Amino acid sequence: MPKITFLPLGRTIDVQEDQSILDIAIDHDVPLQQACGGFCACTTCHIIVKSGSDSLSPMEEEEQERLERMGILDQHSRLSCQSKVRGDVVVEVVNLDDY
Repeated sequence: MPKITFLPLGRTIDVQEDQSILDIAIDHDVPLQQACGGFCACTTCHIIVKSGSDSLSPMEEEEQERLERMGILDQHSRLSCQSKVRGDVVVEVVNLDDY
């Protein structure tokens, strides 16, 4: 069973494979902003992948375009609504006020 760790909370959760990080956060009361309900229509659920990026579903073009418009796309940025867990991963919950 895959595990996800949310930073800076330091909280690790056992998860079902192919669940989105956003759904996991909602199901386990992890404070993660989201405005569009997980439809890749905004960027409020932006996260930074600290480790295990190869254990996430690949980034699709729509997600990449959203992150590019946000102006902070790098190899570690993902939208939690579009990132499905397939193995152990560590992510940092981003506060959009910092950008």
